[in-house]
Amino acid sequence: MNSSEMKFLVKRAQRHDKDAFTELMQGHMKEMYRAAIAILMNEEDAADAMQDTILTCWEKLDTLKRAEYFKTWMTRILINHCYDIRRAYPVCGDLEHCEEPSVWDEYNLELKEAYASVEERYRLPMELYYSQGFKVREIAQMLALPPNTVKTRLARGRKQLEAYYREE
Repeated sequence: MNSSEMKFLVKRAQRHDKDAFTELMQGHMKEMYRAAIAILMNEEDAADAMQDTILTCWEKLDTLKRAEYFKTWMTRILINHCYDIRRAYPVCGDLEHCEEPSVWDEYNLELKEAYASVEERYRLPMELYYSQGFKVREIAQMLALPPNTVKTRLARGRKQLEAYYREE
């Protein structure tokens, strides 16, 4: 979806056009999923965060001032919901108490294994930069970090991924 199409859909959605909003969100589902997995590392929690994000976006769409920043705005909402879920449900420390992975988890096993090899603080900037195409300055704004910190996290995350793939 190019930026002019997205702006047009955002403007229509802000006028409460449900079809435009649905199309807008469907165009970003894959990106939302990948960002949520980078933070939560769990299929069910990622789905919950995405669902909460869609609802929040619909309810708060009129607060978006500039349509061209929709993707950044939506991603920030998703990140906040992911962190809310993590605070509510701490990471399982003992494998015996963790639930079995779902069937859908198997399809994303390689992605999850690669993400799991990278320290948590490097995962999200890498996902946003490499998979979703955000600029360093946009990521810095979303994560409330200085741009140089984002650059450092990207470099360190690359090194960790390199080490992971060398071991494989």
